[in-house]
Amino acid sequence: MKNNKNLLMMLSCSAALFAACNGNPKKTDSTVKDSTSVTTQSIPDSANFEADVQGQKAKLFTLKNNSGATVAVTNYGGRLVSLLVPDKDGKATDVILGYDSLKSYQKPKEPYFGAIIGRYGNRIAKGKFTLDGKAYQLDINDGVNTLHGGFNGFYGKVFAAKQLSASQLELTYVSKDGEGGYPGNLTATVVYTLGDDNALKIEYKATTDKTTIVNLTNHAYFNLNGAGNPTITDNVLQINADAFLPVDTTLIPTGKLQPVKGTPFDFTTSKTIGKDIDVADEQLKNGKGYDHNFVLNKHDLTTPVATVKSTVTGITLEVFTEEPGLQFYSGNFLTGETKDGKGGKAYPHRSAFCLETQHFPDAPNQPAFASTVLKPGQTYHTVTIYKFSK
Repeated sequence: MKNNKNLLMMLSCSAALFAACNGNPKKTDSTVKDSTSVTTQSIPDSANFEADVQGQKAKLFTLKNNSGATVAVTNYGGRLVSLLVPDKDGKATDVILGYDSLKSYQKPKEPYFGAIIGRYGNRIAKGKFTLDGKAYQLDINDGVNTLHGGFNGFYGKVFAAKQLSASQLELTYVSKDGEGGYPGNLTATVVYTLGDDNALKIEYKATTDKTTIVNLTNHAYFNLNGAGNPTITDNVLQINADAFLPVDTTLIPTGKLQPVKGTPFDFTTSKTIGKDIDVADEQLKNGKGYDHNFVLNKHDLTTPVATVKSTVTGITLEVFTEEPGLQFYSGNFLTGETKDGKGGKAYPHRSAFCLETQHFPDAPNQPAFASTVLKPGQTYHTVTIYKFSK
């Protein structure tokens, strides 16, 4: 028996050594570099999103239509967790980055995956602005500036949720006067509607009891090759904008509107995201790639302001909005250092893009930009649609 045990131990060790020697890390690396699509055929386990947060119940909600699309949303931050649409072969493909559990969304320096951004999307210079002669100081959470509402932004709040139908979810959050430094009690409502045309409509409304500023958006990170695919530089992009806002080294707009013609920012004709992303250009250097607001030519929900297509999956995304600006971000600050994405995937540098519909960054400090002021008795109302086809 002793000899048999030794023999079994030797065989086990040999098998382990063989597996270790043939567990080729280079093969894993080559898979990461492969341009084939990465698909997630199911949404995360809803149990991983159930928790008490700030005395409120966080949950995961599912929206479905009759055309094979599914959207998963958590009321923690109003976040889009999964967005599954059919590819050219009819295969369900998850086209947004996210996590499999609520805990990952709560980690430090989480990059706002899929979140509703408020009270103010994008940056405000030095976190300062003046309303009716009174100066306000916001949280400073991005170098010397305020980004996406500061430390108390909507991305970390639990919204009251009401599932209106199998394809529609209403989320409401009341931001108290002084939260994050913003004036007024602001009631914000966001309704997600998944249409049978595979269009995800996001409708935003807000009211206030004191003059304040509002600029709501969604921070979905898209990869039309499939969430977890290592790049979006091969996605083909067109933006219906003849000008963009150049920024300083802290990514605050200079106040000028610069024509895109003759610059790497010219997406008036379709081109791959990666075509000009690494050329020598001061603005690309400031943003470490694209992280700029485009001044939209039209924004009336009848003409797409942007169109993106994957040559891998055949999926096309059209963006419609009533907002005057579109922040195009090429995932420059993603690192892929951890493999805690959905399905254990890493999200490396430039493995997603964002198309954030919005009013202009730092508008409260730049009178030439469209106003973001909301007064009592007024209703902030805007609609954005992300429509998918193959």
